[in-house]
Amino acid sequence: MPEVFTTVDQYHAMIDAGILSSDSPVELVEGILLHKASKTPPHSFATEEARVALSSVLPPGWCVRAQEPITLADSEPEPDIAVARGSNRDYLNRHPGPADIALIVEVSDSTIARDRGIKLRMYARAGIREYWIVDLLSRCIEVHTDPHGESYRVLHVLSVNEAIPVTIGGSEVGTVPVSSLLP
Repeated sequence: MPEVFTTVDQYHAMIDAGILSSDSPVELVEGILLHKASKTPPHSFATEEARVALSSVLPPGWCVRAQEPITLADSEPEPDIAVARGSNRDYLNRHPGPADIALIVEVSDSTIARDRGIKLRMYARAGIREYWIVDLLSRCIEVHTDPHGESYRVLHVLSVNEAIPVTIGGSEVGTVPVSSLLP
């Protein structure tokens, strides 16, 4: 599908009109309909393991959403994982927005350039406090924190022998071993 420049409202109208469906392999990123990459078995493994690991350390009042939309000013991406305030029931009539989100996780193999480029820029600009890239090719996890403008001020690259602190609302609530998220 070619790139189409659109607003979030126009994107929702296309969904409501049946032009796009929940099966359409696109997501809205910075006003552009981007084709979503097919998922490999290692990608699916890492996404599910991240969902399970994060669910096990979250305090009450937070939920893990896997491959579900979030709504930003000019985008409606479907990150592999979003940790959102409240419960899934809170999002029956809307998708979580930046104020609802503590953490975004993208699992990356063939999409590493997109995840480090346009997606990082989009999440930073939206003020998403923490953004992880699970880099399947390099077998590490990039933890981006402290959004500023179109980037993050802090980057920690964690190797397979380390653990990632999970921070929600400014407090560490647990850790996740990097090795548990990598195939």
